[in-house]
Amino acid sequence: MSTPATRPGQRHDEEPPGGSAPAPNPRRWWILLVLCLSLLVLVIDNTVLNLAIPSLMRDLGASPSDVQWVIDAYVLVFAGLLLTAGALSDRYGRRRMLVIGLAVFGGASLLAMLAQEPWQLVAGRALMGVGGALVMPSTLSILITVFDESERRTAIAAWSGVAMVGVVAGPTLGGFLLNNYYWGSVFLINVPIAVVAIVAALALMPESKGPARGLDPAGAVLSIIGMTAIVWVIVNGPVHGWAENGVPVAAAVAVLATAAFVWWESRVPHPMVPLYLFRNRSFSGACFSVVLLSFGAGALLLALTQYLQFVLGYDVLTAGLALLPYALAAALFNAVGAGLGQRVSNRTLIVVGLAIMAGGFAVLATLDLSDGYGTLITGLLVMGVGGGLAGPAAYTTLMSAVPPEHAGVGSALNDTVQQVGLALSVAVLGSVLAGVYTASMPADAPAAARASIAQGVAAGDASLVRTAKQAFLDAMAVGAYVGIAFTLAAVVVAFAVIRRPVSPDKTT
Repeated sequence: MSTPATRPGQRHDEEPPGGSAPAPNPRRWWILLVLCLSLLVLVIDNTVLNLAIPSLMRDLGASPSDVQWVIDAYVLVFAGLLLTAGALSDRYGRRRMLVIGLAVFGGASLLAMLAQEPWQLVAGRALMGVGGALVMPSTLSILITVFDESERRTAIAAWSGVAMVGVVAGPTLGGFLLNNYYWGSVFLINVPIAVVAIVAALALMPESKGPARGLDPAGAVLSIIGMTAIVWVIVNGPVHGWAENGVPVAAAVAVLATAAFVWWESRVPHPMVPLYLFRNRSFSGACFSVVLLSFGAGALLLALTQYLQFVLGYDVLTAGLALLPYALAAALFNAVGAGLGQRVSNRTLIVVGLAIMAGGFAVLATLDLSDGYGTLITGLLVMGVGGGLAGPAAYTTLMSAVPPEHAGVGSALNDTVQQVGLALSVAVLGSVLAGVYTASMPADAPAAARASIAQGVAAGDASLVRTAKQAFLDAMAVGAYVGIAFTLAAVVVAFAVIRRPVSPDKTT
């Protein structure tokens, strides 16, 4: 693909479209720290929320459906706005969108903390989704603009390793708060992190933009309608039925809006999303591998906090600390994967890492009431090793195919496929897990106990408690087998679609 010549009067904050590479930013490692801090506030929030589910159900009187909407309201808005947010960051400034997003996210966290009814918390989570959509694409797009190829893999490994830091920091800090204060305090921890990240971004980070291009408002509207409709179908279909609650209408809107978006983007002079990226096998292969992996892992990992609390009987703080070895293994092997990437191809690392993750799911599928924590952490350690190897390689493969002027949209595409996978996982697999649990409970058990593990354990009857725990393990085993299937599917996609490495004297 050819690049346009440098324009007379080009601004200093635009990406250079051609010529020699600019000198590395001397503050790039400090900038990486700011980006990781910005990402950390999003990761901690989602991790803490999972731990807070029992408290929400008790203190707010939230039903399982309410809890699902508290989770999915964020995903719905976040996924719907990602592409538009990425395009806005390319045009108006990635640092600017990062700062605005952090401010919105922090303010919405305060509103969520003050909620008195489930619907108020759902509204606060939706507003947090707006902030998250502005923050997420900016973090990765800024990273790839300040680090060159020689350092980018290491920076991406650190960026993706922040998710593992959140796995530890979120549950540990959240567990402390839930043990000592009311559930709303878990949202309060977002505020100081957001404030520190905003101040650091303004003090350390230069603004970066893509070349000035025409706006694409029609593309933005179509992407928002299409993505929101897709996630609406995903969220409501399994819960209310595929013929109820406006799901057929939303499905039709999703198909029409997405088709119109693709048609429009392929013809408009300045498209919001450069569709030619998907003709790059490495980009599309990495995208599909990520979405399959996210779908397989999401609901099972969501169930782990309930397993730790309701089956093993841990309090929320102990449940958070119990995930520490998994987080450390994943963070360590993120660094190992970044180092191996200098000698081993991305394709190989992705395939091997995903295959190892499938082995971790296989271990989790064997969980029994007599196994306890040992079997659980063994499976999670294996998954941490595999994820650490595959993660940096997948992100590097995906983002290396994106030209600098589209860094924001490229990052948003990565985030979009991941969030769609997670939304599918939580909605579809969450319903499957709930169905398996209910089907595994005896028909004469109280209705509340058959509806959720929390009510089954709270029933007090020793026989019923044991039955509820075994039913939950049966449901987790189904989720683990689904995880194996989708992770292996991701292995096949990565192996078949991502380009094989070629020697330097050959073209790709």
